Amino acid sequence: MTIAEGSKLPDATLLRMGENGAETVSLADRLKGRKVVIFGLPGAYTGTCSTAHVPSFIRTAKKFAEKGVDEIICVAVNDPFVMKAWGEATGATAAGITMLGDADASFTKAIGQPFDVPHLGFFNRSKRYSLLAEDGVVTKFNPETGTGCEISAGEHLLSQL
Repeated sequence: MTIAEGSKLPDATLLRMGENGAETVSLADRLKGRKVVIFGLPGAYTGTCSTAHVPSFIRTAKKFAEKGVDEIICVAVNDPFVMKAWGEATGATAAGITMLGDADASFTKAIGQPFDVPHLGFFNRSKRYSLLAEDGVVTKFNPETGTGCEISAGEHLLSQL
């Protein structure tokens, strides 16, 4: 099932690095009663993800907060160690973006966003998208249709609010 505007996001257990090591994060708990931006992308340290997608949300983070967004979450099919290092390397963590790993791609699959590129070693990676969820319900959904980062960029989602 591919999510759409009006869909309730499925609960998922994602991973992050906390003060005491790897921690599980219940997505449902993070979404309950809150306005949250989630953007998904193929993977940490990949070209467009590092040079365009994450930077677009770093640039717009303060403006999202001004519009009442409680949190911005980046989800990639990576482990929490990689997500922590990538968040620090890109400046996403310093900008307040929560970096969560969907290590087994269960969330990515549940929302209908997996894809494979075997020659690159990409299996069950996430398609590029951005969304706004209000109390767990998708109110804006921007799946990228090409290989770039225009529809799913922070600036585009911000223009919809």
